[in-house]
Amino acid sequence: MTREPPISLEDAQARLLALAAPLPLERVDIDSALGRYLAEPLRARRTQPFAALSAMDGYAVGEGDLAGPWQIVGESAAGHPFAGRFARGQAIRISTGAVVPEDAAAVILQEDVGRAGDRLTLTGEPPFPAHKHIRPRGMDFSEGAEVLAAGVRIGPAQLALAISAGHAYIPVRRRPRVMVMDSGDELAADPEACGAHQIPASNGAMLAAMARSVSCDVQRIGPVPDTMDDLAAAFAQAEQADVIVTSGGASVGDHDLVRPALETWGARIGFWRVAIKPGKPILVATRETAGRRQIILGLPGNPVSSHVTAYLFMLPLLRALLGSGNPLPASMPMRLDAPLPANGGRRAFVRALWQDDGVTAQPQQDSSALASLAASNVLLDRAAHAPAAAAGEVIRGYWLENGGTA
Repeated sequence: MTREPPISLEDAQARLLALAAPLPLERVDIDSALGRYLAEPLRARRTQPFAALSAMDGYAVGEGDLAGPWQIVGESAAGHPFAGRFARGQAIRISTGAVVPEDAAAVILQEDVGRAGDRLTLTGEPPFPAHKHIRPRGMDFSEGAEVLAAGVRIGPAQLALAISAGHAYIPVRRRPRVMVMDSGDELAADPEACGAHQIPASNGAMLAAMARSVSCDVQRIGPVPDTMDDLAAAFAQAEQADVIVTSGGASVGDHDLVRPALETWGARIGFWRVAIKPGKPILVATRETAGRRQIILGLPGNPVSSHVTAYLFMLPLLRALLGSGNPLPASMPMRLDAPLPANGGRRAFVRALWQDDGVTAQPQQDSSALASLAASNVLLDRAAHAPAAAAGEVIRGYWLENGGTA
């Protein structure tokens, strides 16, 4: 393969996402849809509210009848509407969420009236405007209206909205089948039985957890030794995977065999090396098999590089396969609590902690330092050759869901 200059982040992301056709559609029960993306627009099968409802506890009275006194002639409770009619000078007791009778035009709060038996008098202020405490029919949505667009992620609020709109099943994309593999002779599978010349194999677990966070079915393989035969045997287990994610072995060292092993397996290299730090030696390849496309991401072996490239490439790819309308992470402005030095010749993603209303970069930025990654909740985006930034300046950054104090 000809060694070309590293490409930009935006170019690399665009080329990767161009490979990602959404997976086949399936309909799942609403509880199983949490965390997935809507495959088609969702339209309401009912109107919400189904009738005019009271927004407060109080008393319903008629049009132009806000001064009182009134005679109480019945009650409307949630799920038990008032069945009769009432005339001027009459009122009904009404609860929050109860149907407002057609004859009623206002709800007077219970704290604004005095009651003696079935007699009611105004002691406070009448509502202004008169319908202030009434939720009109269709206030939230009407039957036939689009309540959720295709590509929307189903979170708790979207789940509740779909149910309220009358849906027990919704259309989503099939979960991607992801195989995560870490490789390297220095890796120990058991962190409690790690030799002096080894390091625990943490990348596979980290990447698998990230893939599961976006509702994928994940298989882990490894750690795989640095031999062509072992890598070939590992890739042979990935025939059914939609996405194969490797960690380590994709650089240029004598023992970095992932790229030649992929080519031997029948994969075609799309691009290799992106002009970012950490994470320059990322590899993207495809393999056409049985009428479908497998996408391979070769991520760096250093754990922070692996995490950053998974955040910038693996997660957007998986979201796109799931049908997300906005698969790329969104940046946001962040105010610096401490100065940042000038950046070098590659675009850098700086681990930092956002707390209160400002961010502070971690003192340790080595690509092998997991402790500073685990202590961070944002990545600061620093352009190549960016000048030093003073405390108080605002720069762009990305939110990491790493836990911590935020």
